[in-house]
Amino acid sequence: MNISDFKNPFFIGVAGVGMSAIAQYLQGIGKNVSGSDRYFHPDEYNKTKEQLENEGIKCFLQDGSGITAETDLVVVSTAIEDTVYEVKKAKELGIPIIKRSQLLAMIAKSKKTVAVAGTSGKSTTSAMLFQILLDAGLEPSIISGAGLTSIIKQGKIGNAYVGKGDWLIIEADESDGSVVQYEPEIGLLLNVDKDHQEIDELIELFTIFKNNTNSLFIVNQSNALAKNLSANINNDFGFETEAGFTAKNFKQEGFKLSFKIDNQEFTMNAIGQHTVENATAAVAVANQIGVDLKTCAESLSKYEGIYRRHQILGQKNGVWVIDDYAHNPAKCAASIKACQPLAEKVVAWFQPHGYGPTRFLRQDFVEEISNTLRENDEIWMSEIFYAGGTAVKDISANDLIEDIKAKGKKAFFVEDRNQFLEKVKPSLSENSVLLLMGARDPSLEEFCKDLYEKL
Repeated sequence: MNISDFKNPFFIGVAGVGMSAIAQYLQGIGKNVSGSDRYFHPDEYNKTKEQLENEGIKCFLQDGSGITAETDLVVVSTAIEDTVYEVKKAKELGIPIIKRSQLLAMIAKSKKTVAVAGTSGKSTTSAMLFQILLDAGLEPSIISGAGLTSIIKQGKIGNAYVGKGDWLIIEADESDGSVVQYEPEIGLLLNVDKDHQEIDELIELFTIFKNNTNSLFIVNQSNALAKNLSANINNDFGFETEAGFTAKNFKQEGFKLSFKIDNQEFTMNAIGQHTVENATAAVAVANQIGVDLKTCAESLSKYEGIYRRHQILGQKNGVWVIDDYAHNPAKCAASIKACQPLAEKVVAWFQPHGYGPTRFLRQDFVEEISNTLRENDEIWMSEIFYAGGTAVKDISANDLIEDIKAKGKKAFFVEDRNQFLEKVKPSLSENSVLLLMGARDPSLEEFCKDLYEKL
């Protein structure tokens, strides 16, 4: 099957961030897209539903009413089980059913594609590269795992854009193993850290991804495991490395970063060394596509960020409040570290997601967070977010907190996150940052905004 073999695709779970991006892209290239979602309810406002409908995508309740004889393809995410009624109906009607990642791989074959892989930073790097190529006049397309602030400002979800140019930027996800399905023109590997799988499984997946890349494979020489997969160090990027594109003279003053690549000065309104690594990755790709370093620097100076990635909600009573999508050990540690130059004290709150992932990463969370916290810093957690389905609930976020406490760090558990603000207030001093971290839970954005309003 290829992209021209269907006209009327239907997405089960269309409001999900990965699904909505592909749905919008297909609508943008002339397909007649429709979909359903379990978060759509009768007579209840849903912002994502409204945004999809504004793009011309027809939205239905998850009751089968949207799947008709005209539907010629049904798309499911990894979260959709065969027991869902709509899957059964599609099978009865003989409609082909494919996974989101299979469809994305199909789309990628129709364009010159840059596939961004790695356990952290995919959405940020994709957004930065998109911005550079856009400002260079290359009219790129993007299918992203997060909304770009510049597109969100237009009232859209922000995770997809159809440009007239040759290049498409996608994220190649390792969490479901789908990274091996892509055959991009350019493959980019940001890092390899324990997340959803053991390290040896990740190396195996990324090795296949490397072998599937058609033209240029670029890795992060600053990441010990990623650099082992290097094809040519001159094409690679890094932070104070021997790579062809390396960031030097890094400084962070407040919410402004500066660094150099070759002799080109870069400044950005952002925080953290990990942001500099991501920016250098985007520059490495863009430069090898043909964009000069000066254009890259001018573009990144205007980069506005992406949804819930160190999103500054504001400052109240001397406390900066920052909302972040960090959800694995390396990301949480990097997020806390990026906030430390801003204030004498970082108070971090984290809501883990999934009992299986939390159990699998328990020791890594404890080590990474403990090693990052300074004497004054604190880590708070609320109970694990449970999205439904079958799960053995034999671990609590409090288990992680007790482990971190045992390492002599300031760690606190508030089972119900709605009680967090009241409990944490005595910890918030004039010169502090309140960092809120978590993923997968669709209510987190509202929770964080509400908390800021009440501070």
